[in-house]
Amino acid sequence: MASTQTQRDNGYYKKKFTSLHPYQSTKVKRSSLKGAALSEAGSTVAPMIAVEGLRKSIRNGSRMVDILKGIDFTVPQGQFAAIMGASGSGKSTLLGLLAGLDTPSAGDVRLNGTAISYLPEDRLAQVRGKTIGFVFQSYQLIPTLTALENVLLPHELNADAKVSGLTRARELLTSVGLGDRMEHYPVQLSGGEQQRVALARAFILRPPIVLADEPTGNLDTTNGTHVLELLLNLNKTEGTTLVLVTHDPMLASYADRRIVLSDGRIVSDELNSAADPRQATAVAQ
Repeated sequence: MASTQTQRDNGYYKKKFTSLHPYQSTKVKRSSLKGAALSEAGSTVAPMIAVEGLRKSIRNGSRMVDILKGIDFTVPQGQFAAIMGASGSGKSTLLGLLAGLDTPSAGDVRLNGTAISYLPEDRLAQVRGKTIGFVFQSYQLIPTLTALENVLLPHELNADAKVSGLTRARELLTSVGLGDRMEHYPVQLSGGEQQRVALARAFILRPPIVLADEPTGNLDTTNGTHVLELLLNLNKTEGTTLVLVTHDPMLASYADRRIVLSDGRIVSDELNSAADPRQATAVAQ
């Protein structure tokens, strides 16, 4: 990763990254989701994600438009939560606020115990870099970097990374079936392969939280299913908390929990009793 062009791209990405970048269900009582969650063992654990009174409004001409209208929920460690809703329901805005890429009009988001919504940008970038892995619908790979270099990039941008991430990057690419494509550039990879590179990149720093925005939205059914299986396998292996935004009921059916938004409010919040019970799930009391 030594070329001048690559160094320029790394600098650009660093700036962008640090400034952002058939199933039964059991209904959950909303009150049980506002405090500490219970693990399967019954012990109290702090939520990995806590959202309190979250509101987001924007000005449209002479009037204010309310996008999120008071959102409250928690996500315990290790849970896979799918956020669903029609276009315009506010789900993408919510994901942006969870990621610290936008500031709420009111309320707060806590990630692993840290309130992030009003942190200074430099501190927010540090928290985001250490806490969150991102999977985007459009892959967001750097075209002048190889697959291996793209996976390594978050490691290189992390000031606390004192050891080489090369071995882990290679292991992750091998785990997603790209062991023989590490030196290929994005243009030489199919859409499904590019998203697999993005999956490996999201997990390179072992983040406690992974946020995925329509990760199969640009893929055909076969590739989309493959990417989803890889994402779930990585999530299980790494023990992360996964929040996935989707409009696809099939994708959401794999989640431990489904949160449905409509017109800026949560209208349904259910545990999926048919999902793979590999992860801890919040339980209504």
